[in-house]
Amino acid sequence: MSTASESALVVLIPEAEALVGRFRARYDPSAALGMPAHVTILYPFKSPGDLAPDVLRKLAGLFSSCPAFTAAFTQWGHFPNVLYLAPTPDEPFRKLTELVSQGFPETPPYGGQFAEIIPHLTVAQLDDPQRLHDITREFQRVAESHLPIRADVTEVALMDNEGGYWRIRSRFPLGTHQKN
Repeated sequence: MSTASESALVVLIPEAEALVGRFRARYDPSAALGMPAHVTILYPFKSPGDLAPDVLRKLAGLFSSCPAFTAAFTQWGHFPNVLYLAPTPDEPFRKLTELVSQGFPETPPYGGQFAEIIPHLTVAQLDDPQRLHDITREFQRVAESHLPIRADVTEVALMDNEGGYWRIRSRFPLGTHQKN
């Protein structure tokens, strides 16, 4: 995530902090700027100055139409330069992203950089492939005693870094919880 003044829509996963917190503190630049463990719904969103009451009302309406759900984090994966935890199911996260993208087409996920959106919780992000491999091996050892992580997803948080540090600006409840 950038250091420019911006916002993001995320699902916070505090249940994962015990496992990923120390890795993120050392290897995820967004954690150093205050971003908690999360699954991104839409980043970048709007500049903090553009988060007017009508935008917040529209977000509240969009998210209230989506049912709350439960996700589990049972395995990790890699992108180039990223170690992450994968949520299961991932489809509800994708649907939230699609819903916001349709409601705010001027703010495509990740600025339109990727054709496919893969929901994930970043554990480490760095440019050294060998170091990332070593971190993955360390993470695997630690993760064995912490996985699976189960999270009830009941809201989406709007974060901004207007003051140079990520903070929760608003929370948007999801609809009635889906029974699995």
